[in-house]
Amino acid sequence: MVRIEHLFISPGHNFFGHHGLPAGEHAIVAVEQIECVVGRGIRGDRFYDHKEDYKGQITFFAMEVLEALRWELNLPDAQPQRTRRNVLVRGADLNTLVGEEFEVQGVRFAGVEECHPCDWMDQALGPGAQAWLQGRGSLRCRILTDGVLRRDGGNGT
Repeated sequence: MVRIEHLFISPGHNFFGHHGLPAGEHAIVAVEQIECVVGRGIRGDRFYDHKEDYKGQITFFAMEVLEALRWELNLPDAQPQRTRRNVLVRGADLNTLVGEEFEVQGVRFAGVEECHPCDWMDQALGPGAQAWLQGRGSLRCRILTDGVLRRDGGNGT
């Protein structure tokens, strides 16, 4: 059973497209629910209508990975919102969902690829985060059905 622990959106890009430049200052906003729109993304998020059939309409990140990162790299202050991912879940092996369709709270997704950690992760989470997150950075997905995801819910993948 998958449990949604955190949901985040951001109106603008802080790192995407900022290579070689300072990070942006757009807040990442914790919300109780998000509206998933087929082919478009999450209403109100920076990647909404980014481009047609975009592979990162929504991103998932495992809380177990964040907890292991905190412990193994001694980064107790690494916060979920600093991952800049939309949905932080517990109870899902996200790597197994690459190339698969799955459902969370009645909304269907296509797992497209790992969301590779960029060098900004060392700034956002702490030293060594980018290298440590290789192979477990998170999951980029396309949204296959309209629907709403709510925090603390979860009825399986």
